[in-house]
Amino acid sequence: MGAPANVVRLHPVGIEFEVEENETVLDAAFRQGIALPHGCKEGQCSACKCVLAQGDVELKKYSTFALNEMERGQDYILLCRTLAYSDLDVELLNYDEEVLSKSIPVKEFAAAITGVSSLTHDIRRLEIALDQPLKFWAGQYVDITLPGAETITRSFSMANSPSETKALAFIIKKYPNGRFSSKLDGELVAGTEVRIKGPYGTCFRRENRNGAMILVGGGSGMSPLWSILHDHIGSGESRPVYFFYGARTRSDLFYLDEFEEIAAGNPEFTFIPVLSHASDDNAWEGEKGFVHEAVGAHLRRSALGEDVDVYACGPSPMIEALTPVLQINGIDSDRIFFDRFTPASN
Repeated sequence: MGAPANVVRLHPVGIEFEVEENETVLDAAFRQGIALPHGCKEGQCSACKCVLAQGDVELKKYSTFALNEMERGQDYILLCRTLAYSDLDVELLNYDEEVLSKSIPVKEFAAAITGVSSLTHDIRRLEIALDQPLKFWAGQYVDITLPGAETITRSFSMANSPSETKALAFIIKKYPNGRFSSKLDGELVAGTEVRIKGPYGTCFRRENRNGAMILVGGGSGMSPLWSILHDHIGSGESRPVYFFYGARTRSDLFYLDEFEEIAAGNPEFTFIPVLSHASDDNAWEGEKGFVHEAVGAHLRRSALGEDVDVYACGPSPMIEALTPVLQINGIDSDRIFFDRFTPASN
């Protein structure tokens, strides 16, 4: 028999759960349907940083950018790296009551690829069929594990609406030496069996909110935003929606016909593509520069009020550039939701 489970007590929310031997605190919470703050799940992003008030722990390997030596000396921990060797008392630094109330237990699913298609020269749409329905909120993601002797697991956000529970779609950026993405052109054919685990993520659409909704994405950050947008439209809720999408050139844009169709049927929706490398494109009449600059300019000249929700999904540099822009323009930090894409550690 293995060692008895230890108990983790979360303050100030008053939640208790058990953690097994060799199981991280975050994985134990996921297994029991408790959606604690998290991001990369690999000790790189600091989203799950908390304070250990009492108990004995060991931390698996993590980045000192996420948790520096001074913080570790002050009993800060990363829940995604923490193994419990006794009962623990943990002080949450950041938590969202709505996230906790809408927790979905993380489960594993058998699945098979049904198709791969090209959206641009380096963006692919991957479609997967599950053996049983997956409940998730628009904006969440799953881990996909490929078959074979060499285990390759990557996290990708669903691009489909949560109403599609067994047919998942993902918008994925290809990298030249990507161990997963390089297989999208050739090896991952229809019928290839994969494993799915999830759902994860706290950057999901909040329901029944007032004021405008701003979506900001770049590259494969389109994926969760596409899900959020369609979930919003399907809900029947009425609010202005502005979708800012950053790309390098016009050849990096896709779904333009779909966006035009959405705008035609939804007068409160506006799609704003922003090109960072369009200086030589005299025919381009849209926004030029970086996407965070376009968001800032729009906020300065628009009277959107205080009730604004922002969902931003993309690489860390985009998120880091956007954050001060939102703060300067008076967006409440409690209404800013990020999905920061971090590079795979293996």
